[in-house]
Amino acid sequence: MTARRSRTSDAAPTAPVTVVVATLNRREELRGTLGRLTRLPESPPVVVVDNGSADGTAAMVAARFPQVTLVRLRENRGACARNIGVRLARTPYVAFSDDDSWWEPYSLARAADLFDRHARLGLLVARLRTGEAGRTDPVSLKMASAPLGREADLPGPSVLGFPACAAVVRRAAFLSVGGFDELLFFGGEESLLAVDLAAAGWGLAYVSAVQARHLPSPLRETPARRWSLHQRNDVLVHWMRLPLRDAARRTAMLAGRAVRDPAAARALCGLLRRLPGGIARRRPVPPSVVRRLAVLGELR
Repeated sequence: MTARRSRTSDAAPTAPVTVVVATLNRREELRGTLGRLTRLPESPPVVVVDNGSADGTAAMVAARFPQVTLVRLRENRGACARNIGVRLARTPYVAFSDDDSWWEPYSLARAADLFDRHARLGLLVARLRTGEAGRTDPVSLKMASAPLGREADLPGPSVLGFPACAAVVRRAAFLSVGGFDELLFFGGEESLLAVDLAAAGWGLAYVSAVQARHLPSPLRETPARRWSLHQRNDVLVHWMRLPLRDAARRTAMLAGRAVRDPAAARALCGLLRRLPGGIARRRPVPPSVVRRLAVLGELR
């Protein structure tokens, strides 16, 4: 890894939560996000990891937000850029933002308090509000319905997945399971981290009182490209952690669709390129985690 930090500080952080933002070529969206994050009443430390942007993103951050820690990467590290930010954090908890998302005032303070009071809590998923109108995202509505029930030592319904831009993690838990895996790169990369945390005994919970906002950038992958990346990584996670019969079945389903669907063909090609690395990383999760995924319909 080649990285350079534009600024560090020896002063103690003013909040128990650091916000980590990974970005790539979304200078204007990031400008708005940092404007909101740096005005939060909690005054959280903010770390921006720039994945080799070519649009002046890093220069904008350095000039407009000198209080932000900036890491400039020479290459795109995908979701693993967040790992770098977590390692730099000096707070016990870390929240993730995308360059087109941010946290509502006092939400990070509420999250920190819940982590302090729930020792097994490894990851908290906030209510995600999307678009100009701030409507609750369908993923949040599903989590609020508690399909996995509630555990007495967690502050909300149990979950086994999350959108990164609405997640706060216990730094020690995140680092103990390795963070985001570079093999997945990007696209549904949260799934592997969620099952690894659960397999290690950490609790994951949804809390509606903690809120994040997402104003999706128009500078996004096409829907077909996003679908392809998610499908590739979904099947790859099966090979890395879940029963082999389920991994084989999902691979066969993707291969069948690839005959007539170019997006599925791209997903299958990407899967096959990464499969040797995935098998080398294979570490089956406990049956209890497999059963919970089945409840969520992830093994259909």
